[in-house]
Amino acid sequence: MTATMTDTPPPAAPKADTDARSGRSVGQILMIVAGALLLVAAVRVITGSNQLTSEGQVSAALGLAVPIGLAGLAGLWSERSGVVNIGLEGMMILGTFGAGWIGWQSNPWLGLLCGVGFGVLGGLVHAVATITFGVDHIVSGVAVNLLALGITQYLAKIFFSEGKPAEAGGNPKQSPPVDSLPDISVPGLSSGLQSVENHHWFLVSDIAGILGGLVTNLSVVTLFAVLLFVGSWWLLWRTSFGLRLRSCGENPIAAESLGVNVYKYKYAAVAVSGGLAGLGGAFLALVTSHTYLEGQTGGRGYIGLAAMIFGNWRPGGLAMGAGLFGYSDALQLRNGGETVHALLLLLVVLLAGLAGWKLYRKAHWQGGTCLIVAALVLAWYLFTDEVPSDFVGATPYVVTLLVLSLSAQRLRMPKADGMRYRKGQGK
Repeated sequence: MTATMTDTPPPAAPKADTDARSGRSVGQILMIVAGALLLVAAVRVITGSNQLTSEGQVSAALGLAVPIGLAGLAGLWSERSGVVNIGLEGMMILGTFGAGWIGWQSNPWLGLLCGVGFGVLGGLVHAVATITFGVDHIVSGVAVNLLALGITQYLAKIFFSEGKPAEAGGNPKQSPPVDSLPDISVPGLSSGLQSVENHHWFLVSDIAGILGGLVTNLSVVTLFAVLLFVGSWWLLWRTSFGLRLRSCGENPIAAESLGVNVYKYKYAAVAVSGGLAGLGGAFLALVTSHTYLEGQTGGRGYIGLAAMIFGNWRPGGLAMGAGLFGYSDALQLRNGGETVHALLLLLVVLLAGLAGWKLYRKAHWQGGTCLIVAALVLAWYLFTDEVPSDFVGATPYVVTLLVLSLSAQRLRMPKADGMRYRKGQGK
């Protein structure tokens, strides 16, 4: 009887989430992408900031977006099962340490696996606290962050500061260098696209620069991350396993009444969440810097959560959010105030368009506010030549706050997300 109940689909509550048109169609997404590309190309031509769509800019943006995207995907797995995971930052920290430690002692592939394993351990700590003992999810996540930071600092002093590690370049705040993981470039295509990009033609060169960044010096971990996004979408939205897991985040009592082992699915989701966050940390240690560095996550776990919320708890929107944050981060790191200054014009157009939409929807107060802000940003653009360095460094965080504030009205989190669950509580 139990097996029969387990094979029965969960109740209508989670299925409504599947059937609801909360996500955009493929045609709508393509129109948004095409519109954004045309807008960026126009801004590039008007401002002369050719770095906006250059191969180097796109390649750097992709490298910065991967750890954010993996952190966001980790949060999606956890929260779709009903467990809020504020501890992503700590799990990423564990992943950076595990990858740097084992990667230096053996090889980067084992380091990558160890980074995932350390993240899984952090996820299991969070799962035991929240699922088994019913600790508040936010409190447990903050505790995981603090615990991971303290443990890695302590272990780094033990393993990297004396003897051979110190001779190889290690110290209490970093590991010795780790060998690189392989990169992939498409022969012939990369050089051809770069040649087209150098002509600076409207739209054509922009497309060439973007495609060139996607096929030149691409890390194998980046390709693996893309497969994880596609696989997560298929597993969570196209299989009975995913339906049961999402039912735990929507209505765990109803799911339990139909034979779903809610504890098991929550534990599996949070363990996967920790592994994905650990993989994001391993990417930072093995691909970005080739060494473990104290504090190298830089709050990417929190930005990953913001990307997940921006994406409305769905992989496609999450990937777009991670790409946006990675792009803005790459701009301020590679090009400084002059290129970020060009983005002000792009922001003016977006705010003006948003104001028109709000006024059309009779939201006069919000539309008027957007128009005022657009006018102020336009004045800033016209009367300055570059953005101050202090603001340039804050660009990714400003973008994070901006997109969250603009997308907050369409969000729908899982209904039971963050709620304490006990087996049999519906009886």
